[in-house]
Order: sequence, then C-alpha cells, then structure tokens
Amino acid sequence: MTTDEIEIAKVLDELYDIVSGPAGPRDWSRQRSIFHEDSRQMRTWIDTEGKPAIRIMDQEAYAADTTPFFAENDFYEVEIARKINIFGNIAHVWSIYEARRAPDADTLDRRGINSIQLYKDESGWRVVNMIWDNERPGVVASL
Repeated sequence: MTTDEIEIAKVLDELYDIVSGPAGPRDWSRQRSIFHEDSRQMRTWIDTEGKPAIRIMDQEAYAADTTPFFAENDFYEVEIARKINIFGNIAHVWSIYEARRAPDADTLDRRGINSIQLYKDESGWRVVNMIWDNERPGVVASL
C-alpha cells in the first residue's frame, strides 16, 4: 500500500469505529477530525411506495439523526471489503460494511456499500462526501 492508501485506511477505520459500540453516546468530536467541515453524509433507501429516497446531512444533522438510535441500541459496523482510487488530492473509496448488534453476533442486521469521497489538504485526508445504500432483494454489495 502507498502512504496515501495507508492514511485513507486509517480514516476509514476511524469512521467505522466512531459509530460502533454498545448502546450509549458517541464521541462526535472524533467525526470532526476525519470529515471536512463542509462534508455531507447521505443515506439512501427505498420508501414505502417503492421510490428512491435520500436524506442529505451535514455533521451536526447526522449526529442528531443517529443519536437516538445509538442511545438505545448496541451497534457494530465493520468493513468487509474496500477499493481505493486516488488521483492527486482526491480519492474515492468503495467500502462494503456489515452491521450487527454485537461484534460476534451470527445475525446480520444489514450489509451495504459506502461510497466515500476524500480530499487531501495540509492536515491529511478528510471525507467530503459519503453516500450509502443497504442491500435488499436484487441489490447485493460486491466490488
């Protein structure tokens, strides 16, 4: 791996570590250390009418949106595959994840793909955009 790939891998490891853990608060200051201040996080899904839906959030909106869930639920998200492409000061990562209620749980809550764009500034690689979708019938995560 190149130095840039190693640095990006550290950002992604931190990204998954921030949201994973037993029920309770998350340390959102850690998110600010790996996300650009103007970053966006976008959750996609299929709504009850079968139509594509998206929620676009800045860091504060993401924390507000997920805090109630994390307060009441154990949640462990791990990366199972990654593909990094770098061009100059920009990078794109496809990252397949799995989420469970316990790190060693046999039951899978969900699997999906994060599409992550990063920008390298004087302080290192930072996430500028992240959009994700979960598997569902006919949509299977693979790289």
